[in-house]
Amino acid sequence: MKNSHEPSEIIRTMLKETGAFKKESDVRPAGRVLSSYDGVVMIEGLLDVKNGELLQISGDNYAIALNLETDVTGAILLSSSNDIAPGEIVYSTGEIIKVPSGDNLLGRVIDPLGNPIDGKGIIQASSYRDIESPAPAIFDRAKVDEPLYTGIKAIDVMIPIGKGQRELIIGDRQTGKTAIAIDAIVNQKGKDVICVYVAIGQKTSSVARVIKDLSQQGAMDYTIIVSSTAGQPAPLQYLTPYTGTAVAEDFMYRGKDVLIVYDDLSKHAVAYRTISLLLKRPSGREAYPGDIFYIHSRLLERSAKLSHRIGGGSLTALPIVETLDGDISSYIPTNVISITDGQIYLESDLFNSGLRPAINVGLSVSRVGGVAQSKAMRRVSGKIRLNLAQYREMLVFARFDADLDETTKDILKHGAVLTEALKQIQFRPVSMTDMVIEFLILQNNLLDNVNPKNVDSILTNFLQFFKNKSSSKIYDRISTYKELSQDDSQCILDEFKNYITGLRI
Repeated sequence: MKNSHEPSEIIRTMLKETGAFKKESDVRPAGRVLSSYDGVVMIEGLLDVKNGELLQISGDNYAIALNLETDVTGAILLSSSNDIAPGEIVYSTGEIIKVPSGDNLLGRVIDPLGNPIDGKGIIQASSYRDIESPAPAIFDRAKVDEPLYTGIKAIDVMIPIGKGQRELIIGDRQTGKTAIAIDAIVNQKGKDVICVYVAIGQKTSSVARVIKDLSQQGAMDYTIIVSSTAGQPAPLQYLTPYTGTAVAEDFMYRGKDVLIVYDDLSKHAVAYRTISLLLKRPSGREAYPGDIFYIHSRLLERSAKLSHRIGGGSLTALPIVETLDGDISSYIPTNVISITDGQIYLESDLFNSGLRPAINVGLSVSRVGGVAQSKAMRRVSGKIRLNLAQYREMLVFARFDADLDETTKDILKHGAVLTEALKQIQFRPVSMTDMVIEFLILQNNLLDNVNPKNVDSILTNFLQFFKNKSSSKIYDRISTYKELSQDDSQCILDEFKNYITGLRI
């Protein structure tokens, strides 16, 4: 007879099976949805949530905590608000949004959450980065003294941009702001610079046109596009520039030079205003919330040139801001102007008069200045801005058909020639060496007696002639050493005098 205390076979099997179970618990802070509307969800019960934290709602729905009140948390949804119903459980994740980064993103188009939207399949990311990260500390930064050439004569000569600088492009609608940014990206071909184009709230057709232009110019090989269209919810438009910056920072911290374009921060500000009003935050000037300055400053401060101690990479930012009727004193433009290291101001009147790019030299400035120019460029660019300013001033008096003295006539002739020389069609970048030679000739007034309409063709043909001369090594020296000696200057001027004499103009 069996012992009555001996466990049966069934009990032994049950003990064996249950003993193999891993005793794990998944305890996370949780809350409950109170309401959901227009991309905003109000949550109760999340006591330890942090600002910017990623929240999980009923499986595959996510939101970002932005409003931390005493009893209620306000969050912006990353999915359709139609999927969320009151009473659903909300879990705290303890993390912020991460997006893919790495070399596999080059040539791709992604949305603000890092998902590919170009139809080329999934992206095998080598790493992931938080979309929010602290800006480099002062001691981790290096001096901005290395030029980033845009290939646009008016910018590289008079408003130089340095690697690690933040240069604002500002102007009315349809004045060529995006064209300047795209030209700057195209000019980085072969220069080992990674480019990130961030489209915020743009029309789908506009983004498609940018992709087509960059592809035709062979620029997509080193470019990443982060896009949120006008039809997408305001929360996604708000996240777009932070996603683009996170992608760019990965390359910067690996020692690469990166150029990022934010097109444009006016729409980003509008998206944030929409979110803030839905969250019932107090509104201020032009209905913008009080922290509108902070969201752009913390974004643009992440652009820097790093010291060699931590890799020596750089992130150069070209934010774009749209004005209304040329008013640069309105709220968002003045905010971003105060954050950036200078601005390129595009004027509607200049654009309509046929001057492309339509840069107003008087209102445009680079706070880095000549420090970010090569020695050769500094030598030939010194008086260009002053000469143009004098020309614009004298042009007002010339319209009255007043009797002009010879000095005034000379200023007008020289200014007209400079204005024509600065005109440049899109997708025709000019190298640094070509600019140095052109403006050396212009600086010495060798084209002042020529019809301004012929200036561009004369300079273009001379450069081709000069580069093809087998006896001349000057062009190669300027390209290699970025310097212009007195002897080389005189040789170039003598060559041009002989060339233009032979044209019999």
